[in-house]
Amino acid sequence: QVSEAQLALKRSPLTENPKLAAMARQAMLLVVLLLALLVAPAASSLSFDEVGAKNRPVSKVITLLKDMLKQLEKEAVEDEEIYDKLACWCTNNDREKTKSISDAEARIEDLTNKIEGLTAQSAR
Repeated sequence: QVSEAQLALKRSPLTENPKLAAMARQAMLLVVLLLALLVAPAASSLSFDEVGAKNRPVSKVITLLKDMLKQLEKEAVEDEEIYDKLACWCTNNDREKTKSISDAEARIEDLTNKIEGLTAQSAR
């Protein structure tokens, strides 16, 4: 008996087209060779190259991120100081402006009463 998997394999484009099958074999061979080239240097040198590690792109990115983190922490401290000063200014300014507004409203009320009194006096 022939299973469905065997039938599918018999009907696959690779088995029907010899050129396609040859290209697939070449591609697999190329992948195996590339993997061998990538793994061979790592397997042959077990020592750690510190200078080489610093020049790797990933190491450069990690260093850049660490520098950015330090800069952000420094800026966070500066921003907190500025925020504290601004919050103090807002509190004091709000208190002073509220008092000025209430004083001005009281003065307006006094002047309005004075104007009405003088107008009534001049009308007599």
